[in-house]
Order: sequence, then structure tokens, then C-alpha cells
Amino acid sequence: MRCPHLPEGFDFTDPDLLQDRVPHPEFALMRETAPVWWCTQPPNISGFGDEGYWVVTRHADVKYVSTHPELFSSNTNTAVIRFNETISRDQIDVQKLIMLNMDPPEHTRVRQIVQRGFTPRAVRSLEAALRSRARSIVETALASADADGSFDFVTNIAVELPLQAIAELIGVPQDDRSKIFDWSNKMAAYDDPEYAITEEVGAEAAMEIVAYSMNLAAARKECPAKDIVSQLVAAEGEGNLSSDEFGFFVILLAVAGNETTRNAISHGMHAFLTHPEQWELYKRARPKTTAEEIVRWATPVVSFQRTATQDLELGGQRIRKGERVGLFYSSANNDPEVFDSPETFDITRDPNPHLGFGGGGPHFCLGKSLAVMEIDLIFNAIADVLPDLRLLEDPRRLRSAWLNGIKQLQVSVTPGP
Repeated sequence: MRCPHLPEGFDFTDPDLLQDRVPHPEFALMRETAPVWWCTQPPNISGFGDEGYWVVTRHADVKYVSTHPELFSSNTNTAVIRFNETISRDQIDVQKLIMLNMDPPEHTRVRQIVQRGFTPRAVRSLEAALRSRARSIVETALASADADGSFDFVTNIAVELPLQAIAELIGVPQDDRSKIFDWSNKMAAYDDPEYAITEEVGAEAAMEIVAYSMNLAAARKECPAKDIVSQLVAAEGEGNLSSDEFGFFVILLAVAGNETTRNAISHGMHAFLTHPEQWELYKRARPKTTAEEIVRWATPVVSFQRTATQDLELGGQRIRKGERVGLFYSSANNDPEVFDSPETFDITRDPNPHLGFGGGGPHFCLGKSLAVMEIDLIFNAIADVLPDLRLLEDPRRLRSAWLNGIKQLQVSVTPGP
């Protein structure tokens, strides 16, 4: 296998890199020359006290690792591929209580409980309320635009529906949604100096969510309501979640269900505004394949990781027990062996076997159907209310080691010059 030609010290989890761009040219090089490649890191730069990790870039290999939890653990070092050098091992280990960082059989037990809230019937029951909320969100953004018709799409539109969907799903009062937004931002944005957030602040935010959620669970045990909280925590010990397990589940929802869907919506709007022919097609035909292509195109989670449970071989490389393995979904979702013209934003793409909701296996996204619904509803509302939206400037990207995030996207409702 040829040696890839990358700059000295190049690291696919460098937050400065992802603040600037998703490294698609380098991913293409890896897929062709070294689909499983060792990336050396300075000791403890990621918080794990090791010397680096394996970069897995091909669709087939990412899917293989995802579907073999007995070989590749989410629990050993968690699924987050990079923290920073200030984090302690104890701070990493406490995150193993989140379902994302569990392995079977414990993961199986918790997932079987929480998936009660994501049955097709449960998701469909939210549709009417979320459709109304989507329309209201877009109309409010229009009404509150500046005198020149400009506004920030992220804060005025993209953040709102995912937050309101979570609040609707678990029965959090809508007035508290800003707290969830603030806490989840602090947990996910620790690499971005604009937010001046440290690992300690992120950990405190996580504990705030846990405390809030435990109080909510306690209230529902005492006085059940017709919401998912009551279903998940009632009759503890009889196949339900304990109060602290419910708290860590809400942390997962706050990041996996809020941050990712918000960024998919933001990237989707940017894609439409930079591919006007696709926006015209969407307004005219509203293809049902749109949301899946937006998620493929955006791939809000650039990467997660697993840890090898034994010596094994992957992609022609010998991986030792205990070594970290990075699953780069952004690369897999642009693999030309799987997607025709992957560099093309095509809302009619079908089939679309992207890995934006995970590579299958036990950690396939529990809330996929809800996320797809949210994306469909918000873009239908935008097309109805703001059909002539235009882009004012390039998006401002989040500095992160593993999220493909947009902090700001300035748009205008007025015609261009």
C-alpha cells in the first residue's frame, strides 16, 4: 500500500482544521492509499495518554467496525475521539454512564427501555405539534428580521425545532428549553475559544442536565403524566430507568438529538443557498429523499471512535488490543465506491446508504425518524414562508474535534442587488 502524502503532524481531529473545513481532499487520499492509517499524536493531547489512533475512512470499514461491538468497544475510552489535555481520566470515565458510551449487554438493556419513546407511533404523535411549531419558528424569524431583512439562520431557525422537539418528547416545559440549549452548547463546544468554555465548565453543564432531569423524573414518579418521562421512570426496578440513568439519557438527547439536527438544518440551508437549482427543485417537488441527502451532505458528526478489544486486522493493518479506532463518517459518506458523484448535493439521491446516523449495529441512531421528520418539517416551512431566502456571507464554523458545526449563517429575506 502506498504511503499517503500528508503534511507533517496532520491530524484529522485537529479542532483548528475542522473550524476551517472538513478535510475532504485528505479523506479521498486516505480512501485510495491508506484506508486504515495510523495518526500519531503528542502524548495526552486527546486526553487518553496514548500515542494516537487509527483513521478509518472507507464506508465498508466504518460499517464493519460499527457492527462488531465485540471487537470494537464504545465503553473502553468512550465514543468521543478527542477531548483535550486538561481532562482527567475520571472525567472521561464518568461519561461511560451515557448510552452512547456503553457496550452490550448493558447498552442493550438501556436501549430497550428508551426506545419506547421512539416507536413509529410515538414519533408520529409529535408530527402535528412539530409542524405547527416549525411554521411558527419560521414566521417569527421573518417578523424579527433586521430592518435590512437580515438575520442569523442558526439562532433564529435551526436551533429552535430540535430543542422544541426534545421538550415535546420528554415533557420538558418549553420555558426551560433555553437551559437545555445552553447546557448542551457548553458540553459540546469546549474546543471553541469564542465560548471560553473549559472541560470543567462542560462537566458542570452535564451535571446541571443530570440534576434537572433527575428532578423531572422524581416529579413524574410522584405524579405521572402522558409523556416519555413517565413511561421510562415509572416503577423503577421493573424494566425502567433509574433517575440517574434518565439524567444521562437526557444528556445524550441534548447533544445527539439537539446539536446534530441543528447542524444538519444549518448545513442543509447553506447547501440549498449555494445550489439554487436544488432549492428550486425542493420548492417545486418537495422530494421525500431530501432529509437523507441533507444528513449525508452535512454529516454533523465527523467522527466517533471505538477501542479494539483484541488484536485484529482491519483494512490490511494490524490493530492491537487497546488501540483507538476513529470512524470518519464524513469520509464514508463521500466514498465513491458507494455513492455516485458524492461531491454533488442531490436531494433526489436514492438509494442513499449514508452513515450519518451511524454505521448500523447497536449504536445506530435511535432518533433517526424524529430527526428526519424535523428536517422535513422545517424546510417545508421555510419553502412556504421564506422561498426567496438568500445567503449574505459564508458560515462561521464551530471549532471542534469531531462536530461539523455552524455557529452563524447570515441570510436575508430581501431580494439581492
